[in-house]
Amino acid sequence: MLANSLIADGAHSSLLEGVFTAPPIEPRAEMCAYESLWLGQGAWFANIATLFRNHPGAVPSELVPSAEIDSIWSRLKGSLGDQLEDVGIRVNGAGEYPAKLRDADHPIELVYFRGDWSLVDTPCVAIVGTRSPSDEGAANAGRIAKALVREGFTVVSGLARGIDAAAHRAAISAGGRTIAVIGTPLSEVYPKENAALQAQIAEQHLVISQVPFLRYSQQHYKANSLFFPARNVTMSALTQATIIVEAGNTSGTLVQARAALNQGRKLFILESCFRDPKLTWPSKYQAQGAMRVQNVTQILEALKDETGGFDGSADKN
Repeated sequence: MLANSLIADGAHSSLLEGVFTAPPIEPRAEMCAYESLWLGQGAWFANIATLFRNHPGAVPSELVPSAEIDSIWSRLKGSLGDQLEDVGIRVNGAGEYPAKLRDADHPIELVYFRGDWSLVDTPCVAIVGTRSPSDEGAANAGRIAKALVREGFTVVSGLARGIDAAAHRAAISAGGRTIAVIGTPLSEVYPKENAALQAQIAEQHLVISQVPFLRYSQQHYKANSLFFPARNVTMSALTQATIIVEAGNTSGTLVQARAALNQGRKLFILESCFRDPKLTWPSKYQAQGAMRVQNVTQILEALKDETGGFDGSADKN
């Protein structure tokens, strides 16, 4: 059943006003419709993307009964309370949604955010890797992040412990910009040790999530763990390149490696990964087009060759 109307009762939350430029839609309704779609049996990014491919040009609220939208809004208010005030949304087809997200295999229709949305339009590079890095790996992540900041890039990562956190912190300490693409709803923090870092990025930079609040809250943590590799696909689509610092053979980072190559993004793998005889993936992805790099200068030169210069280098704050 397709809904023919949007919610029109009462005031909107302050965070949801004015986030769209065109067409004029009710953001609250889109948020609720997205949450409703995720409560369906077996809902996942692939079959939700298929639903929208079968209804080209539709926004979420056109695929959900209006009565269901009202019900979901009540549930969200009961679950999140005042936290709703800090949630922004962007919907495909409704202005300010980044077109580059459509390069994902299963494009998402709605993203949640906290912070400065304009950062998605800056030149972005992802730095990712293991949650248990060597001292060399953590240091490399920091050095690369600071070098990218000096050239005007926004550092993107997943706010996990290890390489991700090192990249975010280095970018901040260098006076640069950073975006965290997280594998939980905006109302959650994982790992808990990064709570202060997540709050700082949300306040001063940008945190993005594609994870539905209600679905996440009602299912087992093992099922929720699948949202983490799924967010790597979105992280790759948001950026022009991904840099892998360190990763094991079963690391979720490799999801991002595959996504970057499939999406036509640059993929850089540090030389140290090739020196580990236990790792089979570096040579595999090099054969598919990844670049083996020994230092950050090689990365910057490759990025410069792609863009014809470093866009944004004059504004690094």
